[in-house]
Amino acid sequence: YAIDLDAAHLRRRSSVQLPAWVMYVWPHPHKPLLYVVSSDGGPSGRTGELHHASVLHIDPQSGVMSVASAARALPSRPIHCTLDATGRYLLTAYNHPSGVTVHPLDDDGAIGEPIAQAPGLDVGVFAHQILTTPSNRSAILVTRGNDAGQSPGNNTPEDPGALKLFGFEHGRLAPRASVAPGGGYGFGPRHVDFHPTEAWVYVSVERQNELQMYALDAEDHLTGQPLFSADALRDRRASAGGPQLAGAVHVHPNGRFVVQSNRTSRLAEDDTWPVSQGGENNLVVYAIDARSGAPTPIQHIDTGSIHVRTFSFHPNGKLLIAATIAPVPVRQPNGDIRVLPAALLIYRVSDDGRLTLARTYEVDTRGAVMWWSGMLS
Repeated sequence: YAIDLDAAHLRRRSSVQLPAWVMYVWPHPHKPLLYVVSSDGGPSGRTGELHHASVLHIDPQSGVMSVASAARALPSRPIHCTLDATGRYLLTAYNHPSGVTVHPLDDDGAIGEPIAQAPGLDVGVFAHQILTTPSNRSAILVTRGNDAGQSPGNNTPEDPGALKLFGFEHGRLAPRASVAPGGGYGFGPRHVDFHPTEAWVYVSVERQNELQMYALDAEDHLTGQPLFSADALRDRRASAGGPQLAGAVHVHPNGRFVVQSNRTSRLAEDDTWPVSQGGENNLVVYAIDARSGAPTPIQHIDTGSIHVRTFSFHPNGKLLIAATIAPVPVRQPNGDIRVLPAALLIYRVSDDGRLTLARTYEVDTRGAVMWWSGMLS
């Protein structure tokens, strides 16, 4: 889609077919290339059989995408990918089994054979994101863990979560630290993002519905405990009784605000319909203290749609676009059931960081799931 910034409007340009469902996407830092990991696997233990990393070329004038090189097979369902700052390596995280791969990229951006990593690398439980640090000398693998009873099998204990910190050099990962407050129990991180100018790391803690802030020093040592924590939910009592999960987190380009998604799509039978059981589906905006980095919630804005999985800021910081994953039946006040479609939600971002919904585009997912969305410069 082409973006009209003034009108907050999207105009569809083109589409391109991938080998399987899109899991995550990352742009090359220097070239008009887009890296896409895809899989026919999914949640609820569906492992799938087709897993690939693909390279797309983006026409700099029209934005039209085309396949740039042959897809590279991956070992299992990828859940996140990134490129390092040099654009020489593709790093991919896998959740089941938890793991990470690093592929070199040639001068044209094509994906090479994976780089062998040290045996027995500690990749935690349920990896969900891999990012290189701003220095590009380290990488953080975010491992969510699982609540008790969430792992395959009956009455399974809690799997602890952690931030796995690795040295990163020439495509090889070297263990440095495992940050896991409380041994990782009661700590289920999903995503991290870095402040653009300060050494502050913001962590979306999915299983506990929190935003935490850590510090990263000049040697890429991460504080072992959060320096600040904030409750992500507007009303924790009203959100009890089912899966309520914090989602993605992104720091605004100006470094003054950070946004996090709250999501739930819990369903229960209601007159033979699987109907939404409520909970919080919103975006929460935090103001960042310029001296300490502490986040303070200043807005919870309902999405009017169910389960925002991904969102992104426009590079100029004036727009935010969020995507909900699938249509969900919802009981209306008059007793009728309405199916809320999946949607792209366009928000204007004010100077004080608060969001205003400008436009909603309903998306027909055709029985699939809208796993990823993002804006590219």
